[in-house]
Amino acid sequence: MRWLSLILSAGVALGLFYFLNFPHDVLPPLGKFLNPYAGFWQNNAASDKIPSVLDVRGLKDSVMVLWDDRRVPHIFARNDYDLYFAQGYLTACDRLWQMEFQIFATAGRLSEIVGKQALDYDRFLRRIGMVYAAENSLKEMLTHPETRTILEAYTAGVNGYIHSLSSKNLPLEYKILDYKPEAWTPLKSALLVKYMAWSLTSYNIKDLFITRALAALGEAETARLYPRYPPFTDPIIPPGTPWNFHPQIPEKPKSDFQPATRAMPNSIEFTPHLGSNNWAVSGEKTSSGYPILCNDPHLVLNLPSIWYEIQLVSPQVNVYGVSLPGVPFVITGFNSEVAWGLTNAETDVIDWYEIEFKDDTKLEYLYDDKWRPTTVRIEKIKVRGERTVLDTVYYTHHGPVVYQKTEAPFDKWIPPGSAMRWTGHDPSNESLTFLKLNRARDYDDYFEALSHYDCPGQNFAFASTEGDIAIWHNGKFPLRWQGQGRYINDGRNSTYDWQGWIPRAQLPHIKNPNRGFVSSANQYPTDENYPYYLTGSYLPFERGARINERLAKMENITPQDMIALQNDVMDLHARKILPVLLSLLDIQSLTQDEIQSYEELKSWNYEYRAELIAPTIFEYWWKELSNMIWLDDMKSPLGELQIPLRDVTTSLILTEPNSHYFDIRTTPDKETLSDLAIKSFQSAIKKLTEELGSLDYNWEWGKARGTDMNHLGRIPGLGRTGLPTNGSECTVNMKHPLFVGPSWRMVVALGEEVKAWGIYPGGQSGNPGSQFYDNAVDDWVAGKIYELLYLKSPHDKHELLAGKTVMWGEK
Repeated sequence: MRWLSLILSAGVALGLFYFLNFPHDVLPPLGKFLNPYAGFWQNNAASDKIPSVLDVRGLKDSVMVLWDDRRVPHIFARNDYDLYFAQGYLTACDRLWQMEFQIFATAGRLSEIVGKQALDYDRFLRRIGMVYAAENSLKEMLTHPETRTILEAYTAGVNGYIHSLSSKNLPLEYKILDYKPEAWTPLKSALLVKYMAWSLTSYNIKDLFITRALAALGEAETARLYPRYPPFTDPIIPPGTPWNFHPQIPEKPKSDFQPATRAMPNSIEFTPHLGSNNWAVSGEKTSSGYPILCNDPHLVLNLPSIWYEIQLVSPQVNVYGVSLPGVPFVITGFNSEVAWGLTNAETDVIDWYEIEFKDDTKLEYLYDDKWRPTTVRIEKIKVRGERTVLDTVYYTHHGPVVYQKTEAPFDKWIPPGSAMRWTGHDPSNESLTFLKLNRARDYDDYFEALSHYDCPGQNFAFASTEGDIAIWHNGKFPLRWQGQGRYINDGRNSTYDWQGWIPRAQLPHIKNPNRGFVSSANQYPTDENYPYYLTGSYLPFERGARINERLAKMENITPQDMIALQNDVMDLHARKILPVLLSLLDIQSLTQDEIQSYEELKSWNYEYRAELIAPTIFEYWWKELSNMIWLDDMKSPLGELQIPLRDVTTSLILTEPNSHYFDIRTTPDKETLSDLAIKSFQSAIKKLTEELGSLDYNWEWGKARGTDMNHLGRIPGLGRTGLPTNGSECTVNMKHPLFVGPSWRMVVALGEEVKAWGIYPGGQSGNPGSQFYDNAVDDWVAGKIYELLYLKSPHDKHELLAGKTVMWGEK
């Protein structure tokens, strides 16, 4: 069994049992861990048994739960309070450790579990104000009567399960790490919302790097190498869409701000993008005459999975989809009349402001020629086995000064001496959006639900049985003048503050376009005629263009066609650039091994399939070529610059084949693009041979790259690694190297009777000893997808139903 790999010592003598009940760094007390009555032996598949009855204190009435053969709960309650109480209780049954561990990580409390090794990480989370952000949101959530009631019910449900636990049936990770769960609170649910908000907005922090590039290259060359509007973009909103409104454009300051010039950290690398796909096709293009909506969010792949599949039914709602463990509602899903799916907007909502303190006390800072008081927040960081650490964070009206000028940041993207302005710090109630989406019946309901959504910005795709399809680039986006937010701002000058928000009605959107579909894949939302200034880390063109290319040609579309499109592995980057690169090679100068690789590429159809060798060769070649083109040009007195993204490099090769960037400055010769193509190809084949041996099955894409699903706590033996997956970061079936990919695939065919399919890489249970811990992983790798049971009544019969539980409220 899987848990056998967790035995830390097979020869523990019985006489040492009590001695071993003392912690040893981060290892579990082995006596507790190996105790046959309460230790890890109890975390076996017996937990998979479906109880016929659960007596649960706190319910107002009985709740019926039908379980399908994948352990998905279909909850039927007579009132909303009991519905969300049951959601909290059952989610905690399967995912309690995951829920709480994510809270400790988000709140900067990991040191309480693993000791001082997490102290720098915890300090960073405190410095960026994650708890502060959650506190502000929680105030809004509790102000609204419906979200307050639901949040309190969910919290009571989670605590109902926690109170039922004994040492014997604690989740395995508590035993390994030797701690116990705390009571759940509404603040913890708010923290999980902020965890997602930070995850989906923080990689837009490029201000420090772009400021460095501006100082080293000047404005024109910075704009050329790091363009705001990426090359080849096929935007979310079709080009030429008219914008029938009068924009509110803020005035740009008369003089440009020059941040303090100082050396900045080297070796800054872009973090992997957490992208996604969604699209909806009109009934005019489907075989049924009704719309079909599809969604596959691309997130970090962990075990347990980030999602928990569920159906929620009461007299007010019947919704199916996936939830975020620790938060009520369905996040992406459908009901009988509408479906919706999300992708990350990528629009930047974090700006940095250089702060001038009056003196070393940091109690005042300069703003519009006056000294303004800071707000001081003392963070108490408890450390396991050590004394509590006190850390002082200084807040300006912009936000917290995350690191002082003399400090080395935990995250190299953070500009020292600057305050962070983040929409995630503002009061908001995103839960109200999902409450309303879960109950939506038409486009007007969807539109109203989106008005409550602030951060993180998302592209909300929509479809309804009435025949409407739509997409909104939605969130709380600041009004900026041209260029604002690309560089570090002047925190002394109020004209650099955000001047308000883009009006909701003027955000990029389209309803029922003539082309018959809407889609997004994290690309720039509009063409360059949109009047407001948007900036961010928009992804290159490939996925969005491929989705649009396929959908434009399709007619009489079926759900099976959409499932196939989600598994599409055509790489438009390779298709665009590889023929040009191959034409530059001098075949006569190649060795026999290099010619063999050349032939693999020449016969390749540009699909990234696990069994193919050509994708591996191309990836190695492209990396070598990109480095040869750029590394010598990325040196500056202020530190290394970042290599431009692949779409910029591709554009340079296709449109400027005689560019000076193709000359390697560190050599006496003047290299050409052809020279670099040959040298990089030969270097790539040499590296491949050194790392993987001679060209054979070890060069296959699925083996050479693979995909890892690590355990959330990085506990060895509890993940799945080296999975032979199809796809690349440029394909619709997106797999970023190693650990990012489709975290949930969903296809919803609306109609008189809604039908849907879905899968995520993992399983419903968070117990590594359960058969439902990772039961869907292999099917996910193979591109399979499951029928989703959308039940209407607790009395429904279906061959895929596996059992029933009645939850009774204790008197």
